Amino acid sequence: MFGTILLAVFLLVGGGLHAQTYHWSLPKGFPKPRVPHDNPMSDEKVELGRRLFYDTRLSVNGKSSCATCHKQELAFTDGLPVAIGATGEEHPRGAMSLVNVAYSAVLTWSNPNMTELEQQALTPMFGELPIELGLRAGDGFLPRLRADAKYVLLFKRAFPVESDPLSIGNVTKAIACFERSIISARSPYDRYHYGGEDAAVSAAAKRGEILFFSQPLSCFRCHGGFNFSGGMHEVEFHNTGLYNLGGKYPEPNVGIFEFTKDPKDMGKFKAPALRNIALTAPYMHDGSIATLDEVLTHYAAGGRTIEGGRYAGIGHDNPNKDPLIGGFSLSAQGRADLIEFLKTLTDQDLLHDPRFANPW
Repeated sequence: MFGTILLAVFLLVGGGLHAQTYHWSLPKGFPKPRVPHDNPMSDEKVELGRRLFYDTRLSVNGKSSCATCHKQELAFTDGLPVAIGATGEEHPRGAMSLVNVAYSAVLTWSNPNMTELEQQALTPMFGELPIELGLRAGDGFLPRLRADAKYVLLFKRAFPVESDPLSIGNVTKAIACFERSIISARSPYDRYHYGGEDAAVSAAAKRGEILFFSQPLSCFRCHGGFNFSGGMHEVEFHNTGLYNLGGKYPEPNVGIFEFTKDPKDMGKFKAPALRNIALTAPYMHDGSIATLDEVLTHYAAGGRTIEGGRYAGIGHDNPNKDPLIGGFSLSAQGRADLIEFLKTLTDQDLLHDPRFANPW
């Protein structure tokens, strides 16, 4: 049964109280997401953030937006092996899903220091390695927003105590609030476990769930909890034996080693949430595995073997591989059942929910 958690933030405006409210609609088992004290949720911020998220004026070419790499119909991914920026530059990694991002302790594939959505939003806006939206702090995107009377009104409503609320900081705060609102909790799995709908999932999926949580497979050790992800409460990164180039991974995708410079961190990446996983192919940080069936082959082998070419190597033997990735045996029936279980994590309502759709 879905409950409603009411968060009310009262702000002093003109000598009186101005109430901004936000309603989290969360099912049993879903905690209220952590929200920074300096950016409380409100309906006004979420609506402003939704418009900014889809606004192509926030890009150097006037054609790209946050939604270019995070499409609602693909569970806020883009279906590409690696993302492509506004200038056509190919990125080294794929666009991660934004679904349930409010529960993530760390926000990117391999940056252990990126923990706040407000901070992260600056990277696609102004980052140069790689170029994503391609904005520069001194260019004209804020004047373009100021020239829009609708935006002037929306910023005043979202940040009522500020004399000049239309700022880069408030742009990122509003986008962060919208992203936190993207909660997926209506999949067949949720209806089965939290809604009491026994027929919501098939017999094959129920068998697959048993395999998922079994000790021999231990999928749940990296993809656990209500969100089927690692690092909800603390930062976690794993080397899964995807590559083995003498113990290394292909540049520039070297995992958190890029930041820590600790050789043991070579090839360690975030374990993404498995919710809506059937919609977010291709898989892995670099989109190098095309299907869920191939993902199971990789983990069953305890690491991927690449026979030839510049990435040739036996991932199973990578010296930095996580000890949890040991391999397992899986019958054809078991493989099919496990994939059926993963498909039950798809929230079809999310893909068409008007609260998350393009308002333009």
